[in-house]
Amino acid sequence: MMRRLVALIVLSGLLGAGPAPTGAEQKAVLPANAPLGKEFPDLGNIHIKRLGDPHAPYNSDPPTSGPHMPGIAPWGAYDKPIPKEYQVHNLEDGGVVIQYNCPKDCPDLVKKLEGVFFKYKARADKEKKYMHLILAPYPDMDARIALTAWTRLDKFNDFDEARIDRFIEAYIGIDHHSKK
Repeated sequence: MMRRLVALIVLSGLLGAGPAPTGAEQKAVLPANAPLGKEFPDLGNIHIKRLGDPHAPYNSDPPTSGPHMPGIAPWGAYDKPIPKEYQVHNLEDGGVVIQYNCPKDCPDLVKKLEGVFFKYKARADKEKKYMHLILAPYPDMDARIALTAWTRLDKFNDFDEARIDRFIEAYIGIDHHSKK
């Protein structure tokens, strides 16, 4: 009986038994190399001529690759949604798009997201890759916040600056044009 108890104590120490972490504790135990968002298959980078032209459907919402306009949306913060076909070209050019869904208005969330956006914009003078950032509303998505990069999407409901920072740092400035 005593051997079994000692073995159980040793085993639980090795396995890190104890109460499961919750809330802020859970964020602290997220490994630094944990995947950042869900990866979607690359749908290519075919250009369409005009908004509204028929094209293959996107495999994520918001989109992360696929048919898009030949030009990009100017990098910046918007108060109106950006057409998907422009977003995708921005992602191809190494951009990260931060989008939010506020059906009943959420000025506090928008203010926090703007703080993150302007933090990176301030760094763009020294590191040009940080200019490749967009903040815009995206109505009708199934989360309050979405981060997109080429073939990557992370959606969540509660503001988490560390999570946003990790996503931006991982994907901003990486060009995804086909090397032919």
